[in-house]
Amino acid sequence: MLVTAYLAFVGLLASCLGLELSRCRAKPPGRACSNPSFLQFQLDFYQVYFLALAADWLQAPYLYKLYQHYYFLEGQIAILYVCGLASTVLFGLVASSLVDWLGRKKSCVLFSLTYSLCCLTKLSQDYFVLLVGRALGGLSTALLFSAFEAWYIHEHVERHDFPAEWIPATFARAAFWNHVLAVVAGVAAEAVASWMGLGPVAPFVAAIPLLALAGALALRNWGENYDRQRAFSRTCAGGLRCLLSDRRVLLLGTIQALFESVIFIFVFLWTPVLDPHGAPLGIVFSSFMAASLLGSSLYRIATSKRYHLQPMHLLSLAVLIVVFSLFMLTFSTSPGQESPVESFIAFLLIELACGLYFPSMSFLRRKVIPETEQAGVLNWFRVPLHLLACLGLLVLHDSDRKTGTRNMFSICSAVMVMALLAVVGLFTVVRHDAELRVPSPTGEPYAPEL
Repeated sequence: MLVTAYLAFVGLLASCLGLELSRCRAKPPGRACSNPSFLQFQLDFYQVYFLALAADWLQAPYLYKLYQHYYFLEGQIAILYVCGLASTVLFGLVASSLVDWLGRKKSCVLFSLTYSLCCLTKLSQDYFVLLVGRALGGLSTALLFSAFEAWYIHEHVERHDFPAEWIPATFARAAFWNHVLAVVAGVAAEAVASWMGLGPVAPFVAAIPLLALAGALALRNWGENYDRQRAFSRTCAGGLRCLLSDRRVLLLGTIQALFESVIFIFVFLWTPVLDPHGAPLGIVFSSFMAASLLGSSLYRIATSKRYHLQPMHLLSLAVLIVVFSLFMLTFSTSPGQESPVESFIAFLLIELACGLYFPSMSFLRRKVIPETEQAGVLNWFRVPLHLLACLGLLVLHDSDRKTGTRNMFSICSAVMVMALLAVVGLFTVVRHDAELRVPSPTGEPYAPEL
């Protein structure tokens, strides 16, 4: 597994680099934004946001290994993961209202504090302390995916009065570098876990200075902003009406809940499947992120002027790839007949599918769900998503270790077949819907290429 992991990492990285270079060469020259005020504003945002993302990714490869290192049983580890998922959904429901009330800048600083405390709890072997850490991690995740984006959009439009058309360029670049940071974080986690002498807790300790620096830069360079709060009950009621009145929204929410709940379970299962065979966890994680980056690059190429495939087609392809991969895993994890290399390949395919899925789903959500109702609808999406993931992990907790992993992959295969049926239903509904097609590249509004 050691050689396989390194070879896969190098091969995927080379593929990503080759695709990005060819895409850049094929791209027609565009006008680059030369507004110094905008570039400085964007840099101030990226400095804080990328540090926060790097600290988040740095912890991912060794979370399961850390709990295993403390001699917890798999069922106990599953409950820790369930606690994290439950806190994510609970805090996620109120995160937008909390951020608007507290202030976006203060919320970002709060993120750095709560996530630092979460990392510090990993130094303890006490189960209750680790449960508290998982709850803090859920709050931090909710803040990471709400406060930073809300702060940027408000500052961009309200304070600096930059054109709204420039916002997608900022977040497109952030999404690309987020993948790059994830790849680098896996290698860094492998290095610090091996060299710091602290074992699996080392990446969590290394994340604390990054979080402290992110909070300090936000305090120094960012201004505060607030927004008018919309009542939580009104937000959810509006989201539910939108969900029930539009079949496209309902089907899209079904696909998201089924697909992403399986991904949550995959996040839990990959370490116990590969770690017993000597896999370098940091390099394996970087390989996963490189596969996801490859999928994102393929998405951009597939939807370009040359090929002009539609996000609906790529969403269907992503679901099909995951169904195939999970069927592979039901055989490669058979007790007594384990094939770690085959499992690793299946995991890479799942990550490749994620690289196709997330931009496709993001595009379709923007087109199908009215902007004013997106927060409410996404709240209703999150509840079944996390509920399914929690139930899946609790089923694993109650199952026999030798067959439990294979049974979980079998259950996930059935769930993804249901997601595939929902995709077929959505495809039937939107087959002639021009609104859900990528517009022709000609005549697009100008956005700065940065």
